[in-house]
Amino acid sequence: MDQSSTVLTAPEHKPRPGLESLDIAVVVAYFLLILATGFWSMWKTKNRGTVDGYFLAGRYMTWLTVGASVFASNIGSEHFIGLAGSGAASGIGVAAFELNALLILQITGWLFLPVFLASNVYTLPEFMSKRFGGKRIQTYLALLSLLLYVFTKISVNLFSGAIFIQQARGWSIYVSVLILLALTAVSTVTGGLASVMYTDTIQCFVMLAGGILLTYKAINEIGGIGNLKPRYFEAKPSVIPVNATTCAMPKDTAFLLLRPIDDHDMPWLGFLAGQTFASMWYWCTDQVIVQRLLAAKNLAHAQGGTLLAGFLKLMPLFIIIIPGMISRILFPDDVSCVDPVECYRVCQSYTGCSNIAYPRLVLALMPSGLKGLMMAGMLAALMSGLSSIFNSCSTMFTIDIWPLIRPKASVREQMIVGRSFTFAMIAFSIAWIVVIQEMQSGELYIYIQAISSILSPPIATVYGLSVIWPRMNEPAAFWTLIIGLVIGSVRFILDIIYREPPCGEPDLRPSFIKDIHYMYFALILTIISVITSVFVSLITKPTENFRLIRTTYWTRFDESIRDDEVKPVPAKTMELTDMDWHEEDDKCDVDLEEGEEADDVMIKDKKVSLCKKFFIWFCGYEDTEQSTSKSKDPEGVGLKSSVADAFESHSGVASLRQTLTQKIILRTTLALIVVLSVFLFTYFSLPFHMHNSP
Repeated sequence: MDQSSTVLTAPEHKPRPGLESLDIAVVVAYFLLILATGFWSMWKTKNRGTVDGYFLAGRYMTWLTVGASVFASNIGSEHFIGLAGSGAASGIGVAAFELNALLILQITGWLFLPVFLASNVYTLPEFMSKRFGGKRIQTYLALLSLLLYVFTKISVNLFSGAIFIQQARGWSIYVSVLILLALTAVSTVTGGLASVMYTDTIQCFVMLAGGILLTYKAINEIGGIGNLKPRYFEAKPSVIPVNATTCAMPKDTAFLLLRPIDDHDMPWLGFLAGQTFASMWYWCTDQVIVQRLLAAKNLAHAQGGTLLAGFLKLMPLFIIIIPGMISRILFPDDVSCVDPVECYRVCQSYTGCSNIAYPRLVLALMPSGLKGLMMAGMLAALMSGLSSIFNSCSTMFTIDIWPLIRPKASVREQMIVGRSFTFAMIAFSIAWIVVIQEMQSGELYIYIQAISSILSPPIATVYGLSVIWPRMNEPAAFWTLIIGLVIGSVRFILDIIYREPPCGEPDLRPSFIKDIHYMYFALILTIISVITSVFVSLITKPTENFRLIRTTYWTRFDESIRDDEVKPVPAKTMELTDMDWHEEDDKCDVDLEEGEEADDVMIKDKKVSLCKKFFIWFCGYEDTEQSTSKSKDPEGVGLKSSVADAFESHSGVASLRQTLTQKIILRTTLALIVVLSVFLFTYFSLPFHMHNSP
């Protein structure tokens, strides 16, 4: 090695303590609790055999469950790995994303959500079809979201979860992931969104409890919070190549959120003006987040959920990012290594080992039992993220894609398709692990950011203008998405061709790649998307007036009947004659097994084997069959039909109404959370605090 390098004898690496029997018992107990919760939700969710019950949890969730589920589905294992790693590498700047999410969540609750609830949709692509008509935008967005979930969210969860498992136990990645995916699939497939949200709530509190405990122990380990700043700035590895001296030292701006306009990590103008719109795509229009809000009892509970999730988004700074910084202080040779040889020895990566900051801290500081709790918390984050994604993918495929293949699919068929697609996603995710293992951590981050810069601004623009600007029409939405995709793809290809060099090596990339930060690119793409939307809308025909009913913020309370809704049928036309009853019986014959008589329908349940009965109950199909058999009014008065269901869609408007007390509580809390967020942004972005507090 070069003599100009600072070389010390590498510290002796003792075998890292593994999980003891008590730790394993805690992990097993946790999984049993999660499975029990899943089965309990199966029993509680009486209508999980219906589309509404399976995909929107029957729309009866309270603000506590909604808020906890939103937070847990967002804070996956990639946050414990990625946020802590960023804290170790560059300080608290990454916390700006969390504070920004706190504010954007309230935009979702007060601007977007009232419209989504009033429109009475299951998925956001479905909303676009209702707003503009046609299927091309709905199909495009659904397919795009499914691809995003597979190649970014699922891959990132599996990659970050694998890092923790490797550090903790050294288990085979495939065996570990298969077990996790199997447990996640059980909780997702059986109870639907209700099961996911109940388990999310438990996982939320497990993550918070474990994170707070680790933070407390980590701060004590460095002698108190007052030692964080001075000791962090002194944390550097013992082996430093001559060309990486600057890279080995913590940055002077480590304790600033928003940094100079040309900063490599967090330029304040790019973040506020560009990244905000990219983040709106996730928090305002992503199926995983919005689906939980749509499951609330009403708008008051949904907005309460966004407020709770917003307050919880303050926690990652204290329970993830600061512990990551302390990990650098305690293990500088491992966490902050810059020499490629040393880094590969530590974490099998030549680009750096900051990703191991959090698991390294857990294994070093937590005693037996509590170490198992943290292991459970990390696995909770992984399972929570995956279960949320699987359920949302199942929802979009069933609602937005399958009707194009089978327009007249029955409710039972939709339930089977939704669950089957979940297993297909799991199989594809396992196959994708091979690709994840071949990707370095830095490349994975660049890949995710490139995908975000390609897709986020056009989608956020289209949804935003659709909600607030009635003149926005279908051609404008379509061409905005297409043009944005083309421009973003060009940037993505150039980023692949001209990759950012490792720290310490000269940057020979073209200026238009090197000097345009991805946040500034998001701003440019947003401006282009807005101009395209406005221009195309003004030169083409306006949207039909009936499509604006309950699909914009200004018409959310409009209870008029849309032209694409079936008007209610008078009671007389819904009465069934004797011939109708026979026709209905004939339709039931289609479901009979070969050789089964029509009269056997009355005693069919008695003839089904126990295994088949368990399977039907386990998957929730019995609700579908019961709803079908009960569709005939036993008194022969009328038939509960899809015609009446369409007319009852106006109940979405009723869910928007709030009492005076609810308005006062919600708006007061909203004002408090906005003031708190602005204060934190301002305080931690001004240089004076650097000299006064850690």
